[in-house]
Amino acid sequence: MRLGLVIYGSLDTLTGGYLYDRMVIEHLRRHGDEVEVISLPWRTYIQHLADNVAGALWRRLSQARFDILLQDELNHPSLVWLNRRLRRAGRCPIVAIVHLLRCSEPRAAWQNRLYRWVERHYLQSVDGCIYNSQTTRTAVEGVVGAGQPGVVVYPGGDHLGSSMTPEQIVARARQPGPLHILFLGNLSPVKGLHTLLQAVNRLPPDAWRLTVIGSLTMAPGYVRRIRRQIARAGVEGQVALLGALPPAEVATHLARCHVLAGPSLYEAFGIAYLEAMRFGMPVVASTAGAAHELITPAHTGFLIAPGDAEALTQHLHTWQCQRELLLQMGLAARQRAMTHPTWAESVGRMRAFLLSLRG
Repeated sequence: MRLGLVIYGSLDTLTGGYLYDRMVIEHLRRHGDEVEVISLPWRTYIQHLADNVAGALWRRLSQARFDILLQDELNHPSLVWLNRRLRRAGRCPIVAIVHLLRCSEPRAAWQNRLYRWVERHYLQSVDGCIYNSQTTRTAVEGVVGAGQPGVVVYPGGDHLGSSMTPEQIVARARQPGPLHILFLGNLSPVKGLHTLLQAVNRLPPDAWRLTVIGSLTMAPGYVRRIRRQIARAGVEGQVALLGALPPAEVATHLARCHVLAGPSLYEAFGIAYLEAMRFGMPVVASTAGAAHELITPAHTGFLIAPGDAEALTQHLHTWQCQRELLLQMGLAARQRAMTHPTWAESVGRMRAFLLSLRG
């Protein structure tokens, strides 16, 4: 197949959504498919809407000879009306890769009503959807109704290329000393690092250490807020802000830390959760989003309400004090993650869906 993929910005951007797109492209190309990436610049939402009448984008998409045109759903404002012109012109099937609906994110209700209206019209303009979770599929069906062709293609958790053996998990859990907590995500308000800091500050100082891996440049104002929060609490020696790291270094920290804490305000899937579970780490995450599709409370981790620092403190305290429980949950987390589809299996499922649309 010859496919196009429309994205914003650089494919190398360090987020779960861009990782998903990179892995899809890599595995499609392994199947012998050609994939052309069409990158549009990040601008304001209004400027993106203006892309629908931009002659250059219309010419590029209408003149291309694709079998399937994939579109990252984040690009919906640039394509909401342009897609209709493409379909009237008899172009190839258009398929949206839906990571997260903008109208699902926490913000003012009036803003989400606007985004929901635009996203509904966009989703009605495509021939099918690929969803990163059942939760995302349900959210889309809540906007446009059921019946549209689509398939849930979960992210794989194996791109780091390694995991922990049960013996290594046992040894790590039984090491004396503080609970080593990992936060893995770009620093932005929606990821909830401020909630995690509130939670650990309620623990005895010698009971924990926190490692934070993720971009420190995407939301500079929020990062300044986090640094002030750390300084006011006097825990600079217990919190390591490492910034974005290459995969091999991420894997090193996954092997060293005991638990992953990801108290996001909303998470459409949470690839970091799956990666941590492969390394035998139980996860505490938010009830808002798709974490419940991976995490079984009190078995492979815990789920808390968004912003509930008190509950987060209780779960971290439990793991610190009950290392055998930490061990049991870590082994269960690894077992659950190892049954999850690999990237090769997931993209194979996606490819079969795309071939069915191609006819």
